[in-house]
Amino acid sequence: MTPSSHGHLQDCAGDDAGFPFRTAQIPGISGAIKQREEDFLVDELPLYPPSGQGEHLMLLVEKRGLSTLSMVNELARHFGVPTNAIGYAGLKDKQAITRQHVTVHVPGKRMEDFPSLRHDRIQILWADMHDRKLRRGHLAGNGFSIRVRGVSPDAALHAHRVLAVLEAKGLPNVVGEQRFGQWGTNHRIGLALVRGNAQEACDLLLGPTPDGKDDPSRLAYATGDLKAALAALPQSAQAERRVLEALARGKRPEHAVERIGRTELAFLASALQSAIFNEVLSERLRAGTLDTLQEGDVAVVHDARRTTFVVTAQEVGMSELAERLTRLEVSPTGPMWGPRMRLAQGVPGEIERAALASFGLTPQDLERFATRNRGALEGDRRPLRVPLAYPQVEGGADAHGTYVRCGFELPRGSYATTVMAEVMKPDASALP
Repeated sequence: MTPSSHGHLQDCAGDDAGFPFRTAQIPGISGAIKQREEDFLVDELPLYPPSGQGEHLMLLVEKRGLSTLSMVNELARHFGVPTNAIGYAGLKDKQAITRQHVTVHVPGKRMEDFPSLRHDRIQILWADMHDRKLRRGHLAGNGFSIRVRGVSPDAALHAHRVLAVLEAKGLPNVVGEQRFGQWGTNHRIGLALVRGNAQEACDLLLGPTPDGKDDPSRLAYATGDLKAALAALPQSAQAERRVLEALARGKRPEHAVERIGRTELAFLASALQSAIFNEVLSERLRAGTLDTLQEGDVAVVHDARRTTFVVTAQEVGMSELAERLTRLEVSPTGPMWGPRMRLAQGVPGEIERAALASFGLTPQDLERFATRNRGALEGDRRPLRVPLAYPQVEGGADAHGTYVRCGFELPRGSYATTVMAEVMKPDASALP
């Protein structure tokens, strides 16, 4: 379940043999990202400012080379609160310098009641009082500044052309490689769990990885030596350890997978939803219907509320709707399958059901899994394309070599690596 953090992009948006690029006619610049922490900068765009009063401290925190969850643990220790007293709007990249908003529940106290935080990877830039905990998704989006190394500054011309197309037509809202994990297997584990195939889920979670690397724990698991596998498993792999400990005690796989944990289970289920969504997005891109609304589509309004509506036959022919599509005010959505998801109708609905069936699943399979695991797979709609704002491109050089820098803003839930895949067009296998 390890998130991917490769400096060289996997194929987030694909090519003619895999996931189609929107900008296939523009040459990629290749290169590599995340070679240095300062090459990948992320600034969270808040949904609202601090209220100036209340029981929560709202902080703007800068972190370097640290995951969001590690940052939360450090802040909890500093302020003397449990980790669930810390609120944040979204997870940010580890191999980067990121700035994000955080709330800390400290009733009856203010910032001056605490000592200054001294940490080599965390800095509090400002603090104010707020009246509520920051929740996941409570952000407008993120601003990015990303340097691509190992390329000529002249490549900035191609990068500029790519970002211009994405600004005009919208970014295909591919769920990035991070969701599928370092080995691209998270969705396969989720699929095995939804299908009720516990043995397959255990093998994918604990067994040898697709890259064939000689991991002592995974090799020991493959030979059936569960005690040796457990001894070699890193302490940081908490979900894996819980499952492996259960198996080593003689528990059946059906009981062992129950030890995965609610948070991890929801993440695996989300990876499965994301893989099916990407399949629908790929089909719409190939069919040339990403920038259209068809009868039966569930459309989304690109505002803070993300209101959705089902497109009727009468609306399809309306010039007003066509103009809103062109202005990127509305877009079609794709399925994050689950019992609470709003269903598309007509041809769009057929495409979505076909994508689900291609994974060997039915809506009833998802319903049964959701009933057994409350909150793990509820369902939602995700925009198939999103606006990309304020594009910037420049070529340059520093002490570490030449680079092309790309800057842009994306709404919440969208991946900068998808943009960079369009810019770089790496040669790699397609996303699930």
